[in-house]
Amino acid sequence: MRTLVWKCAVVAGAGARNRVQTAAPRLLCSHFNSSSSEGDADGASKFSHLTPDGATPKMVDVGAKSVTRRSATARSTLRLPPAVLAELRRLGGGDGELLAGPKGPIGATAIVAGVLGAKQTSALLPFCHPLPLDDCQVAVRAVGADAIEIECTVRVTHRTGVEMEALTGASVAALCVYDMCKALSHDIVIERTWLVAKSGGKRDFQRE
Repeated sequence: MRTLVWKCAVVAGAGARNRVQTAAPRLLCSHFNSSSSEGDADGASKFSHLTPDGATPKMVDVGAKSVTRRSATARSTLRLPPAVLAELRRLGGGDGELLAGPKGPIGATAIVAGVLGAKQTSALLPFCHPLPLDDCQVAVRAVGADAIEIECTVRVTHRTGVEMEALTGASVAALCVYDMCKALSHDIVIERTWLVAKSGGKRDFQRE
């Protein structure tokens, strides 16, 4: 089995402990396959948001890329005490879709929060391009006796993809659910957020 190992080190330069440092330290990152006897010495250059020497973070220039129809889907999962989810279902009428809670319609509010989060991605993540989204769809549903799953799909016609917008939308919607349910219990866990699929860019992706 192959294992991907990440290594990062801050390089401050010789004599840094004995003088005031005036230049920013270099962050060198490399990745290597543990099945190989040697690391990837040129690993830093493979990160699109770092300069080739690994010294400075940077935005990616997408001006030369083709404008295509792009989409991405991400999901977030929350784990709740079964009694809490049962109460949400009861308040929401038992349909398991638009849940209701102490602060009002949780499912509907989380949908709005997810869309807002996706639209604000570039304000939260410094190197994400501000994009005029064509569409953002968020779904909130109860799964089993103790889980809520959120799915966010974002579409754009542009030069760069929207996987970060989908991930941000799903994450913000999950945080909204937590906020609206914490009056019932703080034993709520946002277990994971993950990319399900992306298309229209240089590399399509579909999680199996």
